[in-house]
Amino acid sequence: MDRVLLLRRSGRVIYTQACSNPPSQSKLRGDSSNFEYISAKANGGDRGDHTARGAESPAKPRRPCRQPDNPLTIFDRAATDGYVPAVFSWSVQAAPTNATLVDGLLATVARFPHLAGRLGVDDRGRRCFHLNDAGVRIIEAAAAADLADALAHGVSGHIDQLYPQADKVPVHLGTVNSDLHGLAPVQERADEPLLQVQLTRYRCGGLVIGTACQHLVADGQSMSFFYAAWATAVSTGLAVLPSPFIDRTAAVVPRNPPTPAFDHRNIEFKGEHSPRRSYPVVPQDRIKNITMHFPEEFVARLKARVAARCSVFQCLLAHAWKKVTAARNLSPEELTQVRVAVNCRSRAKPFVPMDFFGNMVLWAFPRMRAGELLSSNYAAVVGVIRDAVARVDAEYIQSFVDFGEALERSGEQLTPTAAVVGTAFSPDLEVESWLGFRFHDLDFGGGPACAFLPPSCLSRGSCSSCGHARPRPASTSWQRSTTST
Repeated sequence: MDRVLLLRRSGRVIYTQACSNPPSQSKLRGDSSNFEYISAKANGGDRGDHTARGAESPAKPRRPCRQPDNPLTIFDRAATDGYVPAVFSWSVQAAPTNATLVDGLLATVARFPHLAGRLGVDDRGRRCFHLNDAGVRIIEAAAAADLADALAHGVSGHIDQLYPQADKVPVHLGTVNSDLHGLAPVQERADEPLLQVQLTRYRCGGLVIGTACQHLVADGQSMSFFYAAWATAVSTGLAVLPSPFIDRTAAVVPRNPPTPAFDHRNIEFKGEHSPRRSYPVVPQDRIKNITMHFPEEFVARLKARVAARCSVFQCLLAHAWKKVTAARNLSPEELTQVRVAVNCRSRAKPFVPMDFFGNMVLWAFPRMRAGELLSSNYAAVVGVIRDAVARVDAEYIQSFVDFGEALERSGEQLTPTAAVVGTAFSPDLEVESWLGFRFHDLDFGGGPACAFLPPSCLSRGSCSSCGHARPRPASTSWQRSTTST
């Protein structure tokens, strides 16, 4: 049995380290008066011959922190309620020490207060963020293997051991007659960190960083900025500490009076007249993930088939949509659609800064009959995708913001259309692009990440696309999930 030492600096970050003996204060980095020491018991046993990972208990603040309530925006309320993992690896030559990483994380999280807060419920029964500097969780783990061997022989078999298995325990505070009309209020586990980080050190000295972040706090664009800020803090020795735009009231401004012009109640939320698919929910162990690599030559050939200007994402989505539909052997008259995540920052008026930290995503829904999709050329399919995305314009975004204000005034709670874990989307797809995320900027001072490891998708028919960790934008990976029989 190892003891686990939990360190807290300025009440912001929880640092967990498995150790045989607690270090003396003289060996700790920085001003030891800013640290609080709490011991806990933890098992340090092997995890499938891969990692030894310690458990931890939450640290308690030395003194009560002020807990201002920060309401969820309408974009937060429409987002997936769950933790989204991300996993990156660095060779031994590029990997910084754990101590350096933790120091950089301490300094960076101080500028991202929502990550250090907690989800809760305000006095009106609404879910909110408590900006109480409760901290994030960091876990150190060791792998009894060389990183190069793990990457060469497929790391997907133990990918779930490389990031924290964040937990949320819902406690029902009331009942609702139908999920079409609202959500049963839930109470989050008060001590569950919204950002959790695992540092896995391989036998060779290589490093894998796995994170799990609650999606209600931030979208992918926001977390991409956070990762880059963390890397900048470490690589500059804390001399440069990028700060995000965090004023959510300035980013989401309704008209007075609010005048929603679109049926958001039945599009982004499950309203009384929402067009509903009877998607089945299957056990997670039946969902298998397939990762495909598209070299730049293949992407160039796809673009040539479109014969018009198009993005890498558009041509890959057209290709995947056609191939998945063909494999499903759908009836020619079957309607199939794709739920495409759209970043609203540059589409809103006025523009929202790209470094805005929060959720600012809506969805486009390109639709086609299966027979039409399979018989159409790539240019036609890309056109359908482009037209659907174009409809998420400034007018639509402002209408959604106004709908959120009207919903806030009424006190009504609605269920978002975001899928639950295990959803099987057939005959549809859900797609998001990470191509614009600057993973090649994740350089802590010794070099960029050598690999981005796509985590498991938790829904059948869910796809994500991402570029390489190194700056090779035309070389692309695509991950989709399917169901085993």
